[in-house]
Amino acid sequence: MERITARDGADLAVHSSGNGPGIVVVHGGGVTIHDYRRLASALADRFTVHLYNRRGRGDAPPVSRPDAIEQDIDDLAAIMEHTGTGNVIGHSSGGFIALKAALRLPIDRLALYDAAVSIDGSFPAPWFEPAREALRRGDTARALTIASAGINPQMAASRLPFGVQLAVVRAFMRTRIGRTMGDLLPLTLDEGEQILRHDGPAEQWAGITAAVLLACGANSAPYYVESNEALARVLPQAGTLRIPGSGHDALNRARPRLTNPLAAFFASAGNDRPAHKPQTGQAL
Repeated sequence: MERITARDGADLAVHSSGNGPGIVVVHGGGVTIHDYRRLASALADRFTVHLYNRRGRGDAPPVSRPDAIEQDIDDLAAIMEHTGTGNVIGHSSGGFIALKAALRLPIDRLALYDAAVSIDGSFPAPWFEPAREALRRGDTARALTIASAGINPQMAASRLPFGVQLAVVRAFMRTRIGRTMGDLLPLTLDEGEQILRHDGPAEQWAGITAAVLLACGANSAPYYVESNEALARVLPQAGTLRIPGSGHDALNRARPRLTNPLAAFFASAGNDRPAHKPQTGQAL
């Protein structure tokens, strides 16, 4: 693990493993890099994978600006510069951050999985305020239940009676990842509302010049397919991919059906940057 200095002077911890060309992973909203260790291990024989916790999560500093998305982009820029890496994977809300970053950062190849991008109203919004209200009342389990059903309308569990859903979520919150998602839910909702404020036509992303892989799970919410297809029509170097038998957490499960296409994408032409540049931070 290395400590590097962000643009605002804060310390960022970068956890790197593997050998070969570098890849920076921008993780999703309600989790930490703990849930991407399998991904790093699955790619470690071919790539140097750089994991870091985004602000307010794990060993990262707190969010310190109201425009948290812009702060995330600044942090990604610092990590890309430090590692000399032009390859990026973005997942869920991290996919939105990575896509927005690609408008101005020197990203060469960008793989997105279930990127939370709203194209002409594609991302669901009605659940945000009820989830916020439940949080304001201090009922995190109810808020997480509302959010889970709103984000995953395709899942059979989202059609169960609400009381049953709530009981399942309360049990889930006794697990490590459930506690983490509950603790991070305020940040997740903040981030989702920022994503919704960037809703608009796909053409707003047409200036991205990176090669882009727009992947989603065949068992994920259908709006990921819609947004990926819309983006593929306007991005100059983009292709779409649906991963069979996979849901929103497929990147965390890191099975070959997803990691092999990712490896093939990043092994393509254009990966002539060094895997790691000389250190500018403190090695710990």
